[in-house]
Amino acid sequence: MNKNILKLMMVFFAIFAFNACSDDDEIEFTAQTPPDQISFTNDFLSEYLLSSQIAQNNAERFTWESPDFGVPTPITYQLEGSIDFEFTEPVGLAETSNQQASVSVGQLLNLAEAAGLDNDEETENPDSGDLFFRVRALIGSENAENSPETISEITTLTVTLIAAGGEEPVIPLMSVPGEHQDNQYDPPSAPLVAASDVGNVDYEGFMYLEGNFKFVEPDADGVFSYDNTDYGMGEEEGTLEVSGPDIVAEAGYYLVRANTDALTYNLTETNWGIIGAATPNGWDESTPMTYNAETKKFEIEITLTADAFKFRANDSWDINLGGDPNNLNFGGDDLINENGGTYLVELDLSNPRMYSYTLTEI
Repeated sequence: MNKNILKLMMVFFAIFAFNACSDDDEIEFTAQTPPDQISFTNDFLSEYLLSSQIAQNNAERFTWESPDFGVPTPITYQLEGSIDFEFTEPVGLAETSNQQASVSVGQLLNLAEAAGLDNDEETENPDSGDLFFRVRALIGSENAENSPETISEITTLTVTLIAAGGEEPVIPLMSVPGEHQDNQYDPPSAPLVAASDVGNVDYEGFMYLEGNFKFVEPDADGVFSYDNTDYGMGEEEGTLEVSGPDIVAEAGYYLVRANTDALTYNLTETNWGIIGAATPNGWDESTPMTYNAETKKFEIEITLTADAFKFRANDSWDINLGGDPNNLNFGGDDLINENGGTYLVELDLSNPRMYSYTLTEI
């Protein structure tokens, strides 16, 4: 009996000791301030020309490396600007969990105005000066009080205010150089994608692709070069990364879309045809067109009646074009052929967001 009681007591004390150890020995991770400062990784221009006419356009995309806080943790980045090197009154420009953020011309203009710059000839204020930028990295998706952080070295950008001219603001463009070019990887002669409006970054265009390619932004003078910001493949298909590896496409003619804020892209292969009451197959089936690599147009010789027609891709209504012959739009109204006859029909998709067609009687 005594032996049984002794055994029960030993089991009881063993369980008690184990629980005490479990409570006292919980593993804790302690974040440390990184030994090295976070730093910018992009190249900056020697001068940024600012005009209120293009205030919505991107002026610069800041990119930076990820600091090591010693533990797995989400990181919040805060990009700040200042009119003085001491950051007496820092201005928040962007807050993100990504390792990049864009700053618009308008944001730089606001800082320049706060710094006393203007382009008014009747004042003595300078039209050129320096603005200062840094990025802070803080632990957590919400800024915790007294949480470890690291701050980059300060980067100085020189800005010059210019008068708004009478010319229309320029729609943003990117070139798409790659193996599909006869003179491979040449940004100035590469096909283009265009944004929907001034200040937007929703790029779109049609082009033939085959093999590796990238997206390349122009510099301040509109010149495309690999010295500028370029975008390649991100960690997952359909995502972009600044200076990432080449994207690869099978040979084909694609509707290409990209968004440099969301860092995404999409490729849809297209084979074009003509359809409608004016065509031999009516509205039941597209008549295929052939891509001419020299003219960069889809073409067909076809007998048309005086009636309606449209262009569509992949014998489906998911992608179709109609409306203005000189500015076709997706899902646009039926096109009308006024006179019956045999025509050379040419569909030109090479000018991004300005798609057109011609009918030449033969």
